[in-house]
Formats: sequence, structure tokens, C-alpha cells
Amino acid sequence: MTETQANTRAKAWLAGSGLRPTRQRVALATLLIGDGRHRHFTAESLYASAQEACEKVSLATIYNTVKAFCDAGLVQEITVDGSKSYFDTNTHDHPHFFWEDDQKLTDAPAEELEIARLPKAPDGAEVASVDVVIRLRRTGK
Repeated sequence: MTETQANTRAKAWLAGSGLRPTRQRVALATLLIGDGRHRHFTAESLYASAQEACEKVSLATIYNTVKAFCDAGLVQEITVDGSKSYFDTNTHDHPHFFWEDDQKLTDAPAEELEIARLPKAPDGAEVASVDVVIRLRRTGK
């Protein structure tokens, strides 16, 4: 895929959400989805990728842009341990594996997940979503 194709894909991704395609948003969107594949990332890993690509963007801008991407429905936030946020460009409902040894998030096979029943939501509330994060630790094998 050429840089122009990746950039065009990123601009279309932003336009589909109604976000204005600023230079920094386009640059970060290109890093995230320019090749057409989904990504799991943290703000810090996106910052590192931007630095490697010689993009002039601050970590504060990364955080603000990722929040805008979340608010626009372009990425979903997955919180691990309530303290560390990961993000996924695949916004369809699906479970995740969290690899404790590597601090990495990967997709888990959705077709293997079975949730038989959820607790009834309290009066005046409804279930908005169910997040499934399966924590893994490597064995000595």
C-alpha cells in the first residue's frame, strides 16, 4: 500500500465520523488504519509510532486525539485494571486477551465465547455493553 493510499484511507475514516481532518489527526489515523488492518494500542505506543514516523506531535495531543477518536466512535477503549487504557480500531463487539507478561492486548475468538445470562439491570438502567477481557499468563511449556 502506498503512502497516498494510506493517507486517503485515513481521511475517509475521519470523514465518515464527522471529524475534521487536521494534519495531526490524519497523521495519527494513517498510523492506525492506513494499511487497512485493525490495531490495539495505548496512547504511549501511538506516540512512539508517531516519533518513529517523524511526526511532530506531543503526547498531550495524542491523548486529546485518541479521546476525540473514541468520542466519534472510531476506536473503543478497553480498560485493564482500571488504571491502564488500551484502544482498539475494531469497534465491533468482541472479547480480548490481555497478556500479562507482555502487557499486550489481542483479539480473542468471538465465536468461542458464550455468555449464558447477564444479571438483570437495576430499575431505570439498561445494559449498554459487556466488555470481556481474559487475562493470560504464559506457562513454562
